[in-house]
Order: sequence, then structure tokens, then C-alpha cells
Amino acid sequence: MTTSLKKNIVIGVTGGIAAYKSAELVRLLIKAGAEVRVVMTPSAREFIQPLTFQALSGHRVYTDIFDGGADSAMDHIEIARWADLMLVAPASADFIAKLTHGYADNLLLTLCLANKQALAIAPAMNQQMYANQATRDNLQQLASRGTLIWGPDAGEQACGDIGLGRMLEAEVLTELVAIHFQPGRLSGKRVLITAGPTREAIDPVRYISNHSSGKMGYALAQAAQQAGAEVVLVSGPVNLNSPAGVERVSVESAMEMRDAVMSRVNATDIFIACAAVADYRVAEQAVQKIKKSSDQMQLALIRNPDILSEVGSLDNPPFTLGFAAETENVEAYAEDKRQRKKIDMIAANQVGTTTTGFGNDTNEILLLWADGKQRLPLASKTEIARQLIDHLADLYLAQK
Repeated sequence: MTTSLKKNIVIGVTGGIAAYKSAELVRLLIKAGAEVRVVMTPSAREFIQPLTFQALSGHRVYTDIFDGGADSAMDHIEIARWADLMLVAPASADFIAKLTHGYADNLLLTLCLANKQALAIAPAMNQQMYANQATRDNLQQLASRGTLIWGPDAGEQACGDIGLGRMLEAEVLTELVAIHFQPGRLSGKRVLITAGPTREAIDPVRYISNHSSGKMGYALAQAAQQAGAEVVLVSGPVNLNSPAGVERVSVESAMEMRDAVMSRVNATDIFIACAAVADYRVAEQAVQKIKKSSDQMQLALIRNPDILSEVGSLDNPPFTLGFAAETENVEAYAEDKRQRKKIDMIAANQVGTTTTGFGNDTNEILLLWADGKQRLPLASKTEIARQLIDHLADLYLAQK
């Protein structure tokens, strides 16, 4: 761990059993050289006393929007101006919901709204609360605005449940803070990413498609942008907000996606093919809606272009990462695909389960490359994307 983290960090603590980890987080940040101020919500004080953070940080703890105090050189807005980074750890489901919708009914929320620097949150809650659609939507909105989502982790929880929702350990969060202030590992690199499904029209009403939500591709776009890259996201039709700082190119069909990729790939350093591109399209699209006239209908299908193979076969291809969504023999099928398509790295995952694949907010990935492999255990797609981009950067920079 670096010992030269000369930055001003505000640590926000919300109500939750994980608040005890925040004390260790403050200690580690100060040990790394950071200047730390702590802001607590009223409910956080039910789990840990402000005196603990005062002793660790060497500074008064801010707990109330009206507790100015003569010993403080900063008013409440000045705390936000002072910070190089605000990190809310733990961030409860209640806090995340309020932050998403712009509430300012406690000091910490007020500071988050007033903050002009980076804002990171470390979610911590019961696994069922994390899985709730409302929480998932809130986190997606925050990520699309540029909020850094660090975690959560999977494992045993204080309530006895096992699943995704644990706050990342203090050591991991400290390392993420240090990485945040380092020059982006992909600074100056141009990254082209495909995401979501494609739709292959049958007639003006119907189409062939698949269950891809685009969540993994969008998480990768955000992670690459946060790593300093200039990111272009070629997206099929999805119900997701564009990640902050990412250029989005919207397409419908596989042919449109192919054209968008091939017109940009020669100016690209890294290509990530995360989209679930339809393998076939209708040979002859009906101009008018096809009427229901018999018990059976036959459609003639023709094969769509293989975008990943086309990129891999270029004379001077970019560093290329592909995805393999499999239901069986995951590693064997993925490695075969990597070699056939002549790509540098492949991310294999099993679809059709309750926790991974299409539509889920979690994933588990097996990364394969020419002389190695790495398993990324079950985590949120945001966290998987961060880890995946980190591994990709390792291999890309080593090759260069």
C-alpha cells in the first residue's frame, strides 16, 4: 500500500453494522498519508460513537447540519470544498435512495450535493435489500452520473444471510482510494465497447432478439472511462442511462452494430465485444405486418456477420477482449472461441443461473488468455467490470 496519499478525504458513515469497518478505514487512510475528516448520519451514531473517529482522525467529527462549533475553521459547505474525494462507507440502502433523488435532510447528504470532486460509495446492506429492484435502479442511476460504486462484496452477513451486500474490507477500500488518485492506467487509450442485444426485424412489428440487458457492457464502459480511457459505447436497444463521460452510439441490428464498429476500430487501442449479437437475421424482412393466417409459419434466416472474428482477423487489430456466454463446459468452449476468433482475452460466464448472466446485477467471470487464466468470483457487475478492466490493463500494458 502506498504511503504517499497526500489527499484530503471525507469519510461519510451511515447507519449499518458495517460502520465498525469505517474506523479501520480511517486508520489506514491516515497511515497512508491522507488527511481525513469524518461525517456521520444520525443513524450511524447508533452503531459507533463519534469519539472513536475523533480519536483516530485527530479532528472533530461532523454529525449535524447545525453544529458549526467554534473549533472548526470550515463551515459545512467548506468541508465539501476541502475534500479531494468523498467516500461514503458504509452506504446504506436508505442513504443510496436519498442520494439518488437529491435529498438533503442530513449533513452528509448536503455535503454530497455540494461536492464538486469525486464521490464514491461503498454499499452495505442485507443481500435481499441489495437485490431489490429499487436499490438496483438507484445504483445504476448514480453510476450513470459518475458516482464511483465500490462493491459490495459477497459472503456471510451479520444477520446470518449469505449473499451480495457486504461492505468491501477497509484494506480494499484504501487501495481503491489510492488507485483513484493515480494517473488512469488507460489514460490516452481509445476503447471501443459493444453492449446489449441486437434486434433483427421480421416485419415492422416483430423482431428476433435475446435476453441481454446491456448491464455488463455499460459497467465496463464506466470502468474503462474511470481508468482514464476515451470510451465509445456501441449499444443495442437497452433501458439504461449512458455512463458519464462515455460517447454512446445507438444501433438496432447486427448489421448496424457491425458498421458502427468497423468504421471506428482502426482508430481504437482496445476493443471489448460484450454485446449479445444475434447470430441470424431474417432473409427477407416483410414490408407490412405479417397477418396470422395459418397454424405454422416458416422464416428463412441468414447468418449475421461475426463482428468479433472480423476484428480479430484485421492486419493490425486492437487488443481485443471477447465474451463467451455458455450453459455448459464453460472453460473449454470459451478457450476454443478465443483461439478460433484470434483474440487476446476472453471473459467466460455461465448464463441461465439465478445469479449470473443476462438480466442479473451480479456476475462471475473466468478470464482466459494465451498463457493464463483468472477467476473473478461472484460480485456486482460494477465490481466485476472494475476488476476486469484492471486485469485487461495488466495484459495490454505488458504486451505494449
